[in-house]
Amino acid sequence: MQKSNDKKKHGRTKKEARDPVPKFKSLEEEIEFWENHDLTKYRDYWREVKNVKIELNCRHFRIEDELAKKIGQLARQRGVSSETLMNLWVQQKLSETLKRDKRRQRASSKRAPTYPKSRSKRTIGISQYA
Repeated sequence: MQKSNDKKKHGRTKKEARDPVPKFKSLEEEIEFWENHDLTKYRDYWREVKNVKIELNCRHFRIEDELAKKIGQLARQRGVSSETLMNLWVQQKLSETLKRDKRRQRASSKRAPTYPKSRSKRTIGISQYA
């Protein structure tokens, strides 16, 4: 029996093309990449990591009961904890806000300077017979 020529290393076929994993410049770039790509197609990039130390700072924020229930429902539907979902949303919103603020700052610095308007309105008339 002959092996199929369609097989590549790690069991992927030639038909299963994938984007290369880029060098990420920021956490936001990495989040965006993995939100749009299937992690299981990148098993050859996986490696075992030992002695991982993740330091998290706990902050407590008050949230309305109904809002907390809806977040809990969405988190269960997505198969993650409410805390994970909230952290992801806060990261995304912060990233969007900072990008928008940068764009606004660049746009405002490119505008021509404005001068304060005088309080009194004066009309200057020029006679055509002067």
